[in-house]
Amino acid sequence: MQASVPDQLHLLDLQEIDTEIARLRHAASSLPELAELAVARKEHQAVSQELVAAETQVSDLELAERKAEEDVVPVRERLARDERQVADGSVTDPKALSGLLGEIEHLKKRIGDLEDAQLEVMERLEAARSAAETAAAEKARIAADGRRLTATRNEKAAAFADQVSQQEAARGELVGALPTDLLALYERIRTKNGGVGAALLQRGRCGGCTLQLTNEEMSRIRATGADELVRCPECDRILVRTAESGL
Repeated sequence: MQASVPDQLHLLDLQEIDTEIARLRHAASSLPELAELAVARKEHQAVSQELVAAETQVSDLELAERKAEEDVVPVRERLARDERQVADGSVTDPKALSGLLGEIEHLKKRIGDLEDAQLEVMERLEAARSAAETAAAEKARIAADGRRLTATRNEKAAAFADQVSQQEAARGELVGALPTDLLALYERIRTKNGGVGAALLQRGRCGGCTLQLTNEEMSRIRATGADELVRCPECDRILVRTAESGL
């Protein structure tokens, strides 16, 4: 295929733009905030589960605390009633009085056991509330970090998008000035060669794959007309010749 020297040089300009667009898009998809947001999402999910578990435990323990309070009330009332009976002398039968005194001791022990159980529930409840508060605070912190990271990511992504738009506008002008067959060849080669379709031949070396051409290959290129496209024997990319080519 033939192409004018200016068109071949424009291919280098087009390649530079395409390389820059690829770099900008890669940079936009590799922002550190993206990885940090992924970590923050996992942390937020984990701490949310911790908070639900802690709040559930608080709710269960609050029910247990109320039940413990309710359980001790009738026992205290019965103890007070028995103690009144002893105090007012209404029970005169020795055997009945002895039974009543024994019941009083039993009730006191029962109350002690219930109060101990109630205290244990209260301590567990306090710990559960503390855990819930800690989890809630951590969840809020992670959410705030997520909002900050999102804002930073959006700001940087917008900046990259603006730069890509500028490069694409410049690309559009170049593409419009190139012959369609030359552009099609460039795009085909670029697609199968990692985004590089044209490269500078610099001091006998391919700027695409960095192959150092042999003397025989360089002689063949010297004998090729300036309007004839030259391809790298290794990577098949279009080689653009300039004063730097070593010819």
